Amino acid sequence: MKKEFRLMKGNEALAEAAIRAGCDAYFGYPITPQSEVLEYLSGEAAKRTGMVVLQAESEIASINMVYGAAGTGKRVMTSSSSPGMSLMQEGISYIACGELPCLLVNVQRGGPGLGTIQPGQADYLQAVKGGGHGDYKVITLAPSTVQEMVDFVGEGFELAYKYRNPVLILTDGALGQMMEKVLLPELRPRKTEFEPWGSTGKTPDRERNVIYTLSLQPDVMEQWNQRLQAKYRIIEENETRCELIDCEDADYILVAYGLVARICQKAAHIARDKGIKVGVFRPITVYPYPYAELNKIADKVKGFMTVEMNAGQMLEDVRLAVNGKKPIEFYGRQGGMIPSPEDIFHKLEEKIIGELV
Repeated sequence: MKKEFRLMKGNEALAEAAIRAGCDAYFGYPITPQSEVLEYLSGEAAKRTGMVVLQAESEIASINMVYGAAGTGKRVMTSSSSPGMSLMQEGISYIACGELPCLLVNVQRGGPGLGTIQPGQADYLQAVKGGGHGDYKVITLAPSTVQEMVDFVGEGFELAYKYRNPVLILTDGALGQMMEKVLLPELRPRKTEFEPWGSTGKTPDRERNVIYTLSLQPDVMEQWNQRLQAKYRIIEENETRCELIDCEDADYILVAYGLVARICQKAAHIARDKGIKVGVFRPITVYPYPYAELNKIADKVKGFMTVEMNAGQMLEDVRLAVNGKKPIEFYGRQGGMIPSPEDIFHKLEEKIIGELV
């Protein structure tokens, strides 16, 4: 199957990308606004590639199925939305400790609690600071277009296997339901070779591998943790990604990720039409966060405003990156409300530009 253009909904485009990325198995449970991922794969995957697609009895069951399948070295994934991801955190901690590659997708909705089926970004801290128990990290990619929802599937699997670590695509309900033209990649055959670390039983070439996440000896568990932390430092040194939009001559910078970064681009255009030089800094990896790149920009501008669909979760990372060099303000919407470009511009004008001019 060759590359092709299609007009697709975000969730379905992501599912199609998983098929084309050679995914071996998907385990999940329906929840709005990501149910189309499971629905699409149920109708398309098995008949085209033999991929296993199973609706588990719960999110807890699905993440533990991912845990078991990932232990064999196969390409496996799951997807959910905010409340379902909360249920998966214990399993994700096990997967990270076992150093198993897998792909996770969170199509965020507003919370807390059951909240709303409308889009949100309030799972940021859960995604980038670990989420479950123990000291672990999940590589987290934040798409801002349906095309990136497609692209990050293949990229996510590559990163997962490169570092033997779970990778999360952190998107939202608006991108999941949005239809855009996308370029789909060529079909990648499912791999037949076994990973040398996979738990696939004893073979003529080696003894059986055992994957576990328990040590009753604290010194052994400390060494285990230190090995994980060393890996995370390598990831932080080599895998930060960001997009700088009109930042070269900007006096003020809007910092946003995902869907909100797209809206901020329009807000910046409104500002420039009024003679105010505004740029947009978009982290693509929210873990590892592009601290150094944002810190460099702080030397050249007058101020920042972080814009999010939450109460200010990424704001903490922006403050760490800027390190007190310039003032930082925040504008957020919650409960499934999406900020408009005009709202963002007026808040920037009110909170930063008016004070600094």
